[in-house]
Amino acid sequence: MTWRILVAEDEGLAAMALEDELLRAGYEVVLAPDGQAALEAADRTPPDLLLTDLRMPRLDGSGLIRALRAARPGLPVVVMTGYAPAGGASAFGRDGEGPVALFPKPLDMDAVLAELRKLLPGP
Repeated sequence: MTWRILVAEDEGLAAMALEDELLRAGYEVVLAPDGQAALEAADRTPPDLLLTDLRMPRLDGSGLIRALRAARPGLPVVVMTGYAPAGGASAFGRDGEGPVALFPKPLDMDAVLAELRKLLPGP
């Protein structure tokens, strides 16, 4: 099984670098330049995990997480940000929802990939 990761990142070079790393690691990747585009992409092809920035135009990462989890509460989420909220990862989850991991930018890609392997275990 190939896991599908939806990447919401408004910085083009960062998005392409993430895509390269994730493809190399064997994931299927859907890129979106902002939260609204990510929401539309998720409607077309539901992801197995959301990897999102927080500060984006049109719909920010927090709004995207809420919108996706309204339909799929168990969706695992990995947040990447240079502006971590008070409360850390717990700011994005509620009881009964899927796991949330928070990584500061610049990303430690090895740490992110290790977290993805925990959240999306092999077959």
